[in-house]
Amino acid sequence: MKHMPDRDRWIEQDDACLLAECDVDAYRASGPGGQKRNKTSSAVRLRHGPSGLIVIGEESRSQHENKARAVKRLRMLIALQARVPVGEGWSPPEVYRRHLTEAGRIEISRRNRDYPGVVAIVLDALAGCQGSVRDAATLLGLSTGQLSKFMVSDGKVLASANAIRIEFGLNALRP
Repeated sequence: MKHMPDRDRWIEQDDACLLAECDVDAYRASGPGGQKRNKTSSAVRLRHGPSGLIVIGEESRSQHENKARAVKRLRMLIALQARVPVGEGWSPPEVYRRHLTEAGRIEISRRNRDYPGVVAIVLDALAGCQGSVRDAATLLGLSTGQLSKFMVSDGKVLASANAIRIEFGLNALRP
């Protein structure tokens, strides 16, 4: 679990600014896709200098589309791996509260631009509560069941949550 105080800025900044912090490599991807795929350097690898994280985009024959996918993946990887400490008197930021219903549920699509930020806050709370789902749910204004439901609904979020729980000697959550 990496502590990165600039994490929220990286998640929230626009694609061009995030790309400006990356080394971008274009290369030829292997695999299916016809003759054009093997002739053009359409695959993209981003190395985010400040965090050290690396992502790729190589599904499309368009370098532009692959770059856009890689930036989305980078933003989500930052949310999954970079933690910001939760201190005394902490309360969830506005980006999280916007997606919290009065009934105490997190309602947000994975396609929503705020999704990585919400995931980061949930994982910060879990890490700040030493992996305790009950304590993190209280901190986030959720029921334990609602927090568990949110975490297990996305396999990557579940994997990061389990890594946090295992780090504190707790059992992994099951989907």
